[in-house]
Amino acid sequence: MTDEYLRWSEVPYAGEKEPPTNPVTLDAGSWPLFFLKRGSDGSLLKPDGEKLQLPIVTPDRVDFLAELEVVQHSLKHLRSNQEEIAKYYGTGVPTKQWTPVIDRLIDTYGRSPVEAARILAVVQAAIQDTMVVVWDIKYKYDVARPNQYDRNMETVICTPRFPAYPSGHATMSGCSEVVLSYFFPPEAEKLYQIAEDNAVSRLFGGVHFPVDNDEGLRLGRYIGSLVVEELEIQNEYRSVPIDVAPREYRDADLFPYYYRQFIPFAFPRDCTSLVRDQKRRKQDVSASKPKLYL
Repeated sequence: MTDEYLRWSEVPYAGEKEPPTNPVTLDAGSWPLFFLKRGSDGSLLKPDGEKLQLPIVTPDRVDFLAELEVVQHSLKHLRSNQEEIAKYYGTGVPTKQWTPVIDRLIDTYGRSPVEAARILAVVQAAIQDTMVVVWDIKYKYDVARPNQYDRNMETVICTPRFPAYPSGHATMSGCSEVVLSYFFPPEAEKLYQIAEDNAVSRLFGGVHFPVDNDEGLRLGRYIGSLVVEELEIQNEYRSVPIDVAPREYRDADLFPYYYRQFIPFAFPRDCTSLVRDQKRRKQDVSASKPKLYL
């Protein structure tokens, strides 16, 4: 491979004339961390202070032209349910579809008020650390999006205004899956499927290469495992483990009904890059009332 892959900051999106000039949360990779740590030289560290070794390939080893062919083929042969998956997970910020999952698990398994607070705090803190790591990597590698390689590409959802590699949706989903499986092991199979769906939704939407999603899941699961290792050594004052996971399977209702949002969200449909049905989308935006993805 070669390091001559396209840079996100140097190439316009499909339908645009200039490279992106509005990077989202450019400096988030330097934010404080909860479970992970940062060395005096700015390097990322594990909770025990050991240097964090990222378990993902560097983009100079990726054949992005081959990856592009997969995205193009996916968009050309997209099935209706795949488009629904793309829009469902592409509506709102990456945490939007995971937060109701956490609440349903807490309710289904009857966790106490303090346990619920701990679960919410731990999962969201783990996600925050994961996203900080992802943002550090994204702007470091500066990998272009699929519609920067193919300037005629019409995506299903609007391409985000930050670099591609790795996928934030995939990475935070991998982390959420692992940490929630620690608290709710009977639901691990469903949590795995939700993470996989969330990751592949970015391919269906046309906004990520497969490698963004695959390596994102790998990275997120790795960070999640580091968080779990830290949780497993946390005890009450009597040296009793804090977390006692349920063993009885209660079949929590975690999947969206026909990919309807758990919480309706007025998501803007206008986009400056090329999107399928762009004319219809612009008409929707100009309507008197905002439309909801329901």
